[in-house]
Amino acid sequence: MYPIIQQKIDRLRAGASPRVLDLFAGCGGISLGFRTAGYELRAAIEMDPVAAASHALNFYPDLEGEDKKRHAQSRDIVKTEPHSFMLEMGCPEPEEAIDVVVGGPPCQAFARVGRAKLREVAEHPHAFIKDPRSNLYLRYLEFIKQLKPVALLVENVPDVLNHGGHNIYEEICEVLEELGYTCGYTLLNSVHYGVPEMRERAFLIGYAAGIAERIRFPEPTRRHELPRGYEGSRQVALKYLPDNGNGVLSLLDNKSRFLPTPERGPHLPPAVTAREALQDLPPITGHLNGKLKKGPRRFDSLLPYDESRPITDYGRLMRSWPGFESSVGISDHVIRFLPRDYAIFARMRPGDQYPEAHRHAIALFNEKLAALQAKGLAPTKNSKEYMQLWKGTVPPYDPDKFPNKWRKMEADCPARTLMAHLGKDSYSHIHYDSRQARTISVREAARLQSFPDGFVFVGPMNPGFRQIGNAVPPLMAKALAEIMLKTLRG
Repeated sequence: MYPIIQQKIDRLRAGASPRVLDLFAGCGGISLGFRTAGYELRAAIEMDPVAAASHALNFYPDLEGEDKKRHAQSRDIVKTEPHSFMLEMGCPEPEEAIDVVVGGPPCQAFARVGRAKLREVAEHPHAFIKDPRSNLYLRYLEFIKQLKPVALLVENVPDVLNHGGHNIYEEICEVLEELGYTCGYTLLNSVHYGVPEMRERAFLIGYAAGIAERIRFPEPTRRHELPRGYEGSRQVALKYLPDNGNGVLSLLDNKSRFLPTPERGPHLPPAVTAREALQDLPPITGHLNGKLKKGPRRFDSLLPYDESRPITDYGRLMRSWPGFESSVGISDHVIRFLPRDYAIFARMRPGDQYPEAHRHAIALFNEKLAALQAKGLAPTKNSKEYMQLWKGTVPPYDPDKFPNKWRKMEADCPARTLMAHLGKDSYSHIHYDSRQARTISVREAARLQSFPDGFVFVGPMNPGFRQIGNAVPPLMAKALAEIMLKTLRG
């Protein structure tokens, strides 16, 4: 063990707060969870300028001038050297500055990388230059190698365990073990940790040798049976577990570092539902009477809470999160301008997807056509007027090719996974309240992802949605941070 790592362990076991570096930080879902659990956030690296600005605005609100600019600056991790970055962040001894590294490196290139390429980082500090397609995970590992944290967390989609025939987490664990870490990974769903969203992700935890003989993941606090599609995806992701007892050829020579997902006991309270998460927020109906116009949606207008609306424990948590309290109202409760679709949204039933929406749209078209016929104004079939009426009523997508493009939420169930694609459209999350007949707002997406109401997203609307869809739910991150802190304290 490096002497510097032992010094960090001694410091933490004396009661000091672990110092965190967040890589691929986004707007700060992991940062928020770890800070709330008692960690000290030292710095973050994020390439998206808008997300980097949101991160700095929320986690360094008291800094000014050049200090604030340093934290708000977007950075390409490929071009960022660990030691020089820590010096720039005001840490004169970079190796001493960080106890825990967290982050979720994108995995797009890994079908082309493989085990040998990952191992190069342990032997050559600039291995990532040899294959720029694979540099993101390699850069994460390079930060581990140079800054020598006592613990680390990696987050990614489940497919990281079955990426072009590779189990990337097994390969990363092998590299980390060569660097002196004990590792383990599993699949967790945020809905089992108090988040009103079914979001399945793969988490990997590592500790410097001597801290823990085995890796532990947090026990669930809520129960919910995942829909069949989630369980099917999980089985596909787990196809390439070495030594998994199912007759699958081992990819590695040693036993899998996969740990079974912690079980959910029947005694646990049920998952937080969409209604519990959103019901205290002010309803939005202005779009139904022409008050909403096409154009960018900015977060420059405060919408007060309606105190007559019932509030749940979850709603109170979102308003009173320490450091992110909000007592007056919200400024990002804005929605998309979708006038063609409001009537369709109103008719859809909970759980309806695009095929049902398309049928409702055709019914609406026929009703409009019949009304015009009753007045003697019906356009001739296939005429310009007829086609304009069709296009103004029926969405253009083939229901057989895009069955999952739309979905109306169910009030008494958690939401389905929020994706970064929310930044382009929000049809995957149509509000369960037919009287509002709309897709969810930015603030509602934040609530479903467990961001508190006082957390500010640099807008306008589309980047706000994208930041939320890309984030790790803070409550999920907090659960992981707490179990890691117990281990670090010994």
